[in-house]
Amino acid sequence: MRYAIYFAPPADHRLSLAAARWLGRDAFTGGAVARPEIPALDPDRQAALTAEPRRYGFHGTLKAPFELVPGRSEADVIAAFDEFAAEIEPFEIPEITLDQIGPFFALVPSAPSASLQNLAEQAVRRFEPLRAPLSQADMARRNPDKLTRRQRDYLAAWGYPYVFEEFQFHLTLTGPVPEETRSVMRETLEVAFDPFIGRPLSISTVALFVEPQRGAPFTVHSLLPLGSASARKIA
Repeated sequence: MRYAIYFAPPADHRLSLAAARWLGRDAFTGGAVARPEIPALDPDRQAALTAEPRRYGFHGTLKAPFELVPGRSEADVIAAFDEFAAEIEPFEIPEITLDQIGPFFALVPSAPSASLQNLAEQAVRRFEPLRAPLSQADMARRNPDKLTRRQRDYLAAWGYPYVFEEFQFHLTLTGPVPEETRSVMRETLEVAFDPFIGRPLSISTVALFVEPQRGAPFTVHSLLPLGSASARKIA
């Protein structure tokens, strides 16, 4: 089993519902969701291009998936998660936008956010004592030859190459999109997420996701409001 600390809006938030429809899966329930018909994209094509984010569930990574170090248990993760959420105050990203990161598309902040950077840094550090070291196979999956020297160092030290100054918050909407499909994909996403693009996003909750076994879909174990550990919701 692996655990991950992600940002996710509440299950009934309009963005969560829109993302579940787009991806065809609700990470809170684990169930399939009917995708809207998109004339410009064949249904099978859309399913293939969203397969990776569908498995992970709609989220923004704070602490990448990790196995537990021997001697630690899920109860330790939950206790650390409660404390972490309680100590961070909620805040707002003034504006999110649709962007292309390499070959995939995501919703991202339109400008850097010190509060968001701090949230991610605290998550990386807080849960590090629970994280088992990466296996050689896990290291290889990150294609270290394609990373910068600093990213390789972070991968070795923290289990993820995109931490601290390498961190870039993003809410992933697709897997890799071939170049010839990118203009259609951008237009499709601009329509699907028009109610959210160019508008603020409240960062008022954090989520504990679980992967029961390697390759299985991730689901939301718990969602907590920032600033309070007294109202933990079990998904």
